[in-house]
Amino acid sequence: MAETNANNKELDPIITQPHGKEQQMKMEILNMIHSAESPYDIVYMMAKRLEAASGEPGYADYVKDQLRAVYGCALQEEKLLTDELDDVTARLHRIEAAYESDDFTEEEHTRIGFAITRHKKNIERLKGLIQKAKADHQTLKFKKN
Repeated sequence: MAETNANNKELDPIITQPHGKEQQMKMEILNMIHSAESPYDIVYMMAKRLEAASGEPGYADYVKDQLRAVYGCALQEEKLLTDELDDVTARLHRIEAAYESDDFTEEEHTRIGFAITRHKKNIERLKGLIQKAKADHQTLKFKKN
């Protein structure tokens, strides 16, 4: 039987309205879980909120980098590897656009060229890690069935 308040109105056991910053964050987490958001996105969202509350710029990006290093590269979580691939690809496009500019010296163009080469190699490495993560996930799924 549902609880009632002093006026005998039935109380809803699920909180639907926030009651301050902490309650708002709790509701955001639950909404993300109920929406089947990635746990990594939830952690990153909380890191952004903590960064804003603490006034410590760069904290959320540091957390994102650590998630990608440990859970992406080391534990080969496909989503984090894919996020990293997207960032590296976007960065490559910006670097390639800069390379086309006449605003740089020959030496600067050479350095930018090295950055382009490194980014392309990193993209290929990430694509390989993503393929391996997908294959490993399929293998685990097959073993469970």
